[in-house]
Amino acid sequence: MMNRGDGGDVAAASSGAPLPLEWKFSQVFGERATGEEVQEVDIISAIEFDKSGDHLATGDRGGRVVLFDRTDMKEHGGNRKGLEKKDYAVSRHPEFHYKTEFQSHEPEFDYLKSLEIEEKINKIRWCQTANNALFLLSTNDKTIKFWKVQEKKVKKISEMNVEPSISAGNGSIASSSVSPGPKQNLANGGCPDRSYNSLTNETSFPPGGISSLKLSVVTSFETNLVARCRRLYAHAHDYHINSISNNSDGETFISADDLRINLWNLEISNQSFNIVDVKPANMEDLTEVITSAEFHPTHCNMLAYSSSKGSIRLVDLRQSALVDSHSKLFEELESAGSRSFFTEIIASISDIKFAKDGRYLLSRDYMTLKLWDINMDSRPVATFEVHEHLRPKLCDLYENDSIFDKFECCLSGDGLRVATGSYSNLFRVFGHAAGSTEATTLEASKNPMRQVQTPSRPSRSLSSSIARVVRRGAESPGVDANGNSFDFTTKLLHMAWHPTENSIACAAANSLYMYYA
Repeated sequence: MMNRGDGGDVAAASSGAPLPLEWKFSQVFGERATGEEVQEVDIISAIEFDKSGDHLATGDRGGRVVLFDRTDMKEHGGNRKGLEKKDYAVSRHPEFHYKTEFQSHEPEFDYLKSLEIEEKINKIRWCQTANNALFLLSTNDKTIKFWKVQEKKVKKISEMNVEPSISAGNGSIASSSVSPGPKQNLANGGCPDRSYNSLTNETSFPPGGISSLKLSVVTSFETNLVARCRRLYAHAHDYHINSISNNSDGETFISADDLRINLWNLEISNQSFNIVDVKPANMEDLTEVITSAEFHPTHCNMLAYSSSKGSIRLVDLRQSALVDSHSKLFEELESAGSRSFFTEIIASISDIKFAKDGRYLLSRDYMTLKLWDINMDSRPVATFEVHEHLRPKLCDLYENDSIFDKFECCLSGDGLRVATGSYSNLFRVFGHAAGSTEATTLEASKNPMRQVQTPSRPSRSLSSSIARVVRRGAESPGVDANGNSFDFTTKLLHMAWHPTENSIACAAANSLYMYYA
C-alpha cells in the first residue's frame, strides 16, 4: 500500500510509530433520506477550516457559502480548568453548529466571449480575524470576493407616545417617527389637545391630549449575523480559477488559473501582479497547465504550484518579479516501458497541500498520494496507493470522464497522517511515520467503519480479462474480479483536516460528514 524513499522516517515519533486511529462518527449536516434526489446546486464544492479550527466553511455549486461554529468548547468552559471543574474529559467530542449562510456568487454571462460563468464556489480560504469579525475569500471560475461576517445589533425604540396600533403600520416599533410631517412634535407653549388635518398627512393627537410626554429609549433588540462583500477581485483571469491561497504576511494572496498565477493585495481590488505565466507564444506548443497553487505556510516569499504533467515547482518571489524559473522541481518520471495512453492523464496533480511546518508537501494525482520533503526533490519520501485497484478499469473511467475527477488531499495538524477521498463515498487515511502501516478505509456515513474490505489491486490474467468482457452483460459493471464494488457516481472529492485535532470534515454530495478519533 505504501512505498518509501530514503527519507521514509519523516515525522517519526521518538517512541516509534503511533497506533492507528479509531475513527468515530461525529455529526452530519444535510443528510439525505434513502432515494432522495439531490439538487445540483446543493452539492458541496469546497470545505475549509480556519486556523483555529473553531470555524468551518463550505461552498456549493449554487454559489452559497455556509459557516459553522464549534460549540462544545464554549459550552464546556473553553479551557482545561473549565473542563476539569465540570468533570469533562479533555478529549471532548467536537461539535459544530450551523452559524449562517450567504449567497457569495451569482450566475453571470460574459457577453464579449459569449460564455456562461457558473456560480459554483471553487475554493474558500479563511483570512485573519479582527474585532470579532470573520474574514474569508471565496471564488468561482472568474471572480474572487473578500467577505466580512460580523454580528450586528438591531436596535428598537421603546417608551414612545404613539399608540402601538399606529406604529404597527410600519411593521414594528423600531420606527422612531410616525409621519414625515414637520409638525408632529409640540412646539414650546403649544396646546396639547391641538389637532392637525389628516388630509395634510399630519398627526392628530387623541381627544383630551397626552397627559405626559415620554422620552424615547433605545434598547438592544437582537443580534444578527451580517455578511458583507468588502472587495471584489475580477477581470484578471482569462481561464478558470482553480486555486486561491493566503500569504503568511496577512496582506497578500495568490489566484491561479490554467496558465497564470496572479498576486493580489487584500486592500487593492483593481490591480494584481502576474508572477507566473506558462502561456507559450503559440498555443499549439502548450504541453501542460497549472492545476493547483499554494503559498508556503511560514515563508511569505515561497509558493508551490503543480501541473497536469505531474510536476510540482517551488518558486521564490525574491528571484524576480516574474518567476520564469523555479527553485526546485519535484517530479517522479515513469519508466519508458510502463508508459501508456493514460500515463499523462493519471499523472495530473489535482491538489497540493503544505504541512503545517512547511517542511513537507503533499500531492494528489489520480492514482496516488505523494509526500515530498522540500529539501529533497529527487523522489517522494512516501507514496500511498489510493486507486491502484482501478488500473484495469482505466478505459471505463476514461469513457465516463471519471478519470478527470479532481480529488483533494489533506494532512493532520501534527503531520503524522494524510487523507484523501475516493469513489463510493469512501476516504482513506494513511500514517507515514517510520514503521507505520496505518491505512484505513472509511465510508462517509453514520457508520464509517462499515467498509471493512480495503480495496486492493485485483489479479489480472488474459483469460480472466476475456471472460469479464464476454460476461459483461451478466455481471454488475461496478464489480471487479475480486468482488470490490465501485460506484463512480458517488465520489468524495472534498475534505479537510482540523488544524489541531484528529477531526475530519468531508463532503458526500450535499451532505457534510464529520468524524473524530
